[in-house]
Amino acid sequence: MFIQSFAFYPAYLSNVPSLHSKGLVRVLNVCNFIISYLFLRSQSIKLVTMLNARSHLSKKDENIMSSGMNSISLQDKENTPPSLNSTRILASRTARKIFDDAEPKKPVKSNADEPLLRDNPRRFVIFPIQYHDIWQMYKKAEASFWTAEEVDLSKDLQHWESLKDEEKYFVSHVLAFFAASDGIVNENLVERFSQEVQVTEARCFYGFQIAMENIHSEMYSLLIDTYIKDSAQRDYLFNAIETLPCVKRKADWALNWIGNKNAEFGERVVAFAAVEGIFFSGSFASIFWLKKRGLMPGLTFSNELISRDEGLHCDFACLMFKHLVNKPSEKTVSNLIKDAVAIEQEFLTVALPVKLIGMNCDMMKQYIEFVADRLMLELGFNKIYKVENPFDFMENISLEGKSNFFEKRVGEYQRMGVMSGATDNTFRLDADF
Repeated sequence: MFIQSFAFYPAYLSNVPSLHSKGLVRVLNVCNFIISYLFLRSQSIKLVTMLNARSHLSKKDENIMSSGMNSISLQDKENTPPSLNSTRILASRTARKIFDDAEPKKPVKSNADEPLLRDNPRRFVIFPIQYHDIWQMYKKAEASFWTAEEVDLSKDLQHWESLKDEEKYFVSHVLAFFAASDGIVNENLVERFSQEVQVTEARCFYGFQIAMENIHSEMYSLLIDTYIKDSAQRDYLFNAIETLPCVKRKADWALNWIGNKNAEFGERVVAFAAVEGIFFSGSFASIFWLKKRGLMPGLTFSNELISRDEGLHCDFACLMFKHLVNKPSEKTVSNLIKDAVAIEQEFLTVALPVKLIGMNCDMMKQYIEFVADRLMLELGFNKIYKVENPFDFMENISLEGKSNFFEKRVGEYQRMGVMSGATDNTFRLDADF
């Protein structure tokens, strides 16, 4: 009826020239727009109704429908009123929600079947001990406590000045990696493992490990601060993760495992056993190579202490792995270890080659593979590379071999000034002996 009323327009307005010449065009344009808008709106409502009625459609059917819709005028944004654009977006979101709801959800694995991760209301109290092997590992770490103040660096600077430029380059960059890596290990302990593990004995070890990693990081920072006098070079080394691509690659590998929300706990335990057992192994060996040459006594002594600690941390990771009910497969573990080996081999034979300090790169590759095989055995799997230890001087560097050092220093444990002050030298008759 509304459209038919315009049939009388010429006769009714024939005596109004101004309207006939200008108003007619405007009125017709407005009417055409209203009619088009109402028509398209009705079509969009039909589209929403159709999508709601077809919630059982598969994604394949949805894709077919979407490809068909590409050929009609609703996709022409230039000719479509803004209100219809909004309606089409709403329809698309509605359809997507329908199909997403139909997707099968990935089951979330419960921690109830994993004793280490199961909720433990008694986790706030240590006794009675439930995991004696984990507790003994904690007591072993506690007995090996040391501080950075106990390391004498007075002779190192003289030795440092006698090193070749390539030797200085190698040592400084290895220290830069070490200084950053301990912070990454702590990041994992604080953000993931300490929050996930509910066993009190393991939490005790993790807490002590965090303290020791802080001491390691302090020690490496002191070494860099002692050897490197140029402030710009020091800053460059302290920010090795951002400034050194070879260090960044190792750091990124570890950080990716920290942030991986899909990896099982067992996989991440193996990953950080690889960080402390493989990523550190070649660098430790290179520092012990300097000890064999009688160089840098402070550096090599601190390296001895830190390598012992990291060996213990790696052993603890293997112990935690053995307590797991749901372990990753040997293939998964093997691939993870191979990945870590490849990164460490590239680090010490390509990016920062040990030939800079006179070591053989092929022997270093073999040593890293030897360490990886030893880790695989500790985890309860078969060797991957089946190679021998090419460095005879590393045979003497073991956790048991270092016990002599602690036996010698028991009577002078805090002699180097740790926790000491001016009042400690005062003689008193009422002092505790």
